[in-house]
Amino acid sequence: MTKHMELRNLRALVEVSRQGGFSKAARVLGATQPTITKAVQQLEHDCGTPLLERLGHSVQLTSAGEVVLRRASAMLAEQEHLIAELADLRGLEKGRLKLGLPLLGSSILFAPLVAAFRKRYPGIEIELHEHGSRRLEEAVRSGEIELGASLWPVPDDFDWQEICDEPMMALLPAGHPLSGRSSLKLKELSSSPFVLFDRGYALNTIIATACRKRHITLTEAARSGHPDFIIALVSAGLGVALLPRMVVSSRREALSVKTVLVDEKDLRWKLGMIWRHNASLSPAAKRWLALSGALPPIN
Repeated sequence: MTKHMELRNLRALVEVSRQGGFSKAARVLGATQPTITKAVQQLEHDCGTPLLERLGHSVQLTSAGEVVLRRASAMLAEQEHLIAELADLRGLEKGRLKLGLPLLGSSILFAPLVAAFRKRYPGIEIELHEHGSRRLEEAVRSGEIELGASLWPVPDDFDWQEICDEPMMALLPAGHPLSGRSSLKLKELSSSPFVLFDRGYALNTIIATACRKRHITLTEAARSGHPDFIIALVSAGLGVALLPRMVVSSRREALSVKTVLVDEKDLRWKLGMIWRHNASLSPAAKRWLALSGALPPIN
């Protein structure tokens, strides 16, 4: 490997991998496709090994490419942090925050926070990525984003700052025998079919872990990535569902289902911000953590 590996070539590889091809990467980077192709070829020459497999109009990383991508993402992130820190020393409130937010609960919890952050730091650009927790963890790990929101517990290679800790509510169709209760245990729902979130949502893992601990096997009725559709399916009598209290409370006036508190200490919606363990955070990321850490408890 040569000593003259250029960041622009690393950036080309990162974008080709993210976009799944050279033409899309060229559009994102504002360059021509031949320029991006040449940059990746130069990087492969510097590394002494192929980094991409060309599969028609798409590409796939080789094993070496995955290693270089991981390091390249971290190096590019460090470059952005350096630029932001130098601007910070000059008293300039500039920079970019690459932030990943969950599909569930963001409109309630994070929309006001993003607005407050923009008002306080108008010169900092926010680049938002919205995915399920598992996808956000991958994006933080690869350096695609600097901070992401995920549910506890998180893998050991992340640092964590809690934002909220919410109990779960059971959503029951009209006429369900438990609908008159003020609280219930998870095991009491085991005979009912469940409407679950799509795979890739960390909430599924939390529910599955709680079920295994109690030797419960759930019957899956349906899956969805949208809370309102899950509520509609429960209302139609397809089954029961579990949602964080915060999400239920925000829709209480429009709910057509019964809700009962799930009284289980190990079945809670603990949401927080994650970042790579011992990573050097940008000034923008530090400001976001300071602001989100000052949030009052949610009632």
